[in-house]
Amino acid sequence: MSGSNGLVPTLMPIGIVMLVVALRWWRGQKMRRLRLETMWILPLLFTALAGTMYVTMPPVGWGWLLCVVALGVGLLLGWQRGRLMRIEVDPVTHRLNHRPSPAALLFILAIVVVRVAVKQAMAHGGASMLHLNAATLTDAMIALAWGVIVAQRVEMFVRAKRLLAAARG
Repeated sequence: MSGSNGLVPTLMPIGIVMLVVALRWWRGQKMRRLRLETMWILPLLFTALAGTMYVTMPPVGWGWLLCVVALGVGLLLGWQRGRLMRIEVDPVTHRLNHRPSPAALLFILAIVVVRVAVKQAMAHGGASMLHLNAATLTDAMIALAWGVIVAQRVEMFVRAKRLLAAARG
């Protein structure tokens, strides 16, 4: 009986992720308007949040190196995710629209799977073996998320501007 109690906390997040992915897949089938003038808002808000966290509770020791590595990985992942987004320009109105590709959704799903695997490894002694604590891991995840958000938005902005200029030219 005790074995099944440990299964529920593991399966609950998987069920939630599957529900979110299904909803995103369903919503992602429609083209949505892409507003270049508002693409800076989410990166700015997340930059303020991350900056506040790093100023009030900065990483210590090797935590800084881990954050820099996580930031680099986040920038690469965000740039790739941005490249996977479909961006179209209406030839008549020059209105920008976007839709996440199925590959972009699978990409995010893969990141979630890796995160769950790392969390499980840390729960089973990985954190003590690597001399990491929850604060250090949180700092690294914030750096990773910041990199993903900023790089994705920058890539989409640059590509959308280029597509819009080509449509107008």
